[in-house]
Amino acid sequence: MKPSDVLLLPGWQNSGPAHWQSRWETARGYQRVQQHDWARPLRGDWLMQLEEAVLRCEGPAVLVAHSLGCIQVAAWAAHTKNAQRVQAALLVAPGDVEREEMRNLLPSWAPIVRQTLPFSSLLVASRNDPYCRFERASEFAKAWGAALVDLGEAGHINADAGLGDWPQGLGLLQQLAPLAVLGLGKHAE
Repeated sequence: MKPSDVLLLPGWQNSGPAHWQSRWETARGYQRVQQHDWARPLRGDWLMQLEEAVLRCEGPAVLVAHSLGCIQVAAWAAHTKNAQRVQAALLVAPGDVEREEMRNLLPSWAPIVRQTLPFSSLLVASRNDPYCRFERASEFAKAWGAALVDLGEAGHINADAGLGDWPQGLGLLQQLAPLAVLGLGKHAE
């Protein structure tokens, strides 16, 4: 797995310098998929940016999504003709954009696409995430065909959770990507 083929997909308002995604970008050379507007994200724009980033990868891409980035991956996978260019996705703390208080803030993101992802995936969820109940995250994992990792009480699994470089997450990524490389996919246990 080349570092430049690992695509970081931050959520709404981007990931700040103390976020594990930013730390991985700096320390490992992973590529952040930039968006035109982090404050007022439009689904179509975000999907286009992901499409272009996947097409720029030299080898198969590995997606590392946080919060709204997880919802982006599901929507992109349902519409792209290039899903075969992705070998795996690590989906961390999906944001529930169907919650009433989020519908007005992120109007183009509901409904959440609930189709099986065509590549292996892990969904990491927290039991006290303020942006998505654990039960909802479990529903998303099932709908997307993703293995579910229960991180316990880790908030939104972001900088506020005090994860630092989040070595556990990096370990999950390193476990996930070789499964895809070996062709074992999401059904390998």
